[in-house]
Amino acid sequence: MTPFQELQQALRASPQQWLVTGAGGFIGSHLVETLLTLGQRVVGLDDFSTGRRSNLWDVKRRVGPQAYERFHLIEGDIRDEAICTTACAEVDRVLHQAALGSVPRSIEQPQRTHAVNVDGFVNIALAASERQLPFVYASSSSVYGDHAELPKREPALGDPLSPYAASKRVDEIYAAAFRTSYGLRAVGLRYFNVVGPRQDPAGAYAAVIPKWLAAFKSGKRPYINGDGLTSRDFCPVANVVQANLLAAYADDDAVGQAYNVGLNQRTDLNQLFALLRDGMAARGVDCAEVQPEYRDFRAGDVRHSDADVSLARDRLGYVPEQTLADCLGETMDWFLENEAS
Repeated sequence: MTPFQELQQALRASPQQWLVTGAGGFIGSHLVETLLTLGQRVVGLDDFSTGRRSNLWDVKRRVGPQAYERFHLIEGDIRDEAICTTACAEVDRVLHQAALGSVPRSIEQPQRTHAVNVDGFVNIALAASERQLPFVYASSSSVYGDHAELPKREPALGDPLSPYAASKRVDEIYAAAFRTSYGLRAVGLRYFNVVGPRQDPAGAYAAVIPKWLAAFKSGKRPYINGDGLTSRDFCPVANVVQANLLAAYADDDAVGQAYNVGLNQRTDLNQLFALLRDGMAARGVDCAEVQPEYRDFRAGDVRHSDADVSLARDRLGYVPEQTLADCLGETMDWFLENEAS
C-alpha cells in the first residue's frame, strides 16, 4: 500500500474539516471533489474572479448531492483579512490554492498579481498560524526562473522572469518567516504545468491544453508560441491532489520546505499538439490533418521545465500515480462531454 493509499484509508476512518481556498478553480475544485469523496467536510473560499461556479456544479454532479452537503462555500476575497480569519475559524487543515495565475497577466497587471498572490497569502497564512493549522500552499515551478539546470531541484533557484514568479518566491519567503515568527507548519508545493479536466478554455490567459481542444472542436487552427520545442513537465491534477493531502500530514522534519510536484518527464509543445490532435480525431473530431500556427515566443516564459520529485517522494511519500497519457484521455473525454455547457 502506498503512503497515499494509507492516508486515504485513515481519512475515511477519521474525517477532518478542511479549508480549500480557490475552491472554484481548476485545482481547488479537484481538491474539494477528492476530499468529499473521502468523507471529509470542506469549507471553500473563492471570490470567483478566476474560479468558476460551474466547476463546483461539476463536483456536485460527480460526488452526489448527499456528499456535497458536507461542503460549505464562503464567497470572499483573500485580500480581506476578516474573511480569511472567518474561513480558518473551524477547520483542521488549510490547502491554499487561491491566486492570480498566468505569467502574461502578471506582466500586464503586476500590482494586482502582488495584491492577490502576496498580500492575500499573508492574510491566509497569518489566519492559519493564529490557530496553528497545518498549511499547504501552492507555489510554482516559475520560481526557478532563468536557472538552466534540468531537472529542477529545490535548492537551485534563478532570477524570476515575471511578476508572477516573483510573487510565488515571495510567498515561500513569507512561509519561512512565519514558521520562525509564529510557528506556522507550512509546506509549499512547486507545481509544474498542471493539466486535467476543468481547465478553462476561454479568455486571453487560458491554459494551452483547453485552448487547443476548443480550437480543434471549433475547426480552428491552434497556435504555438515559439518553435514548438519548448518543453514542460505536464503534471496530471490527480497527482497534485495527492501531493496536497500528503503535505497536510507532513512530519515535523518535512515542514518548512517547498517541494516539486510534477512527473519528472518532459513533453515539448509539438509532441503535445500531436497527442491532442490525434486523440481528438480518434474521438470523432475532424482535426486529423490540422497543423499548428507558429507565433512569437511569449515574454516571461522559461524554455524548459522538468521536475526532480525525489525530495517530495522521500519526505512526503509522493509517488505520481496518473500518467500524462491517461490524464489527457480523461481531459479530452471531459471536454467533449462538457464543452456545450
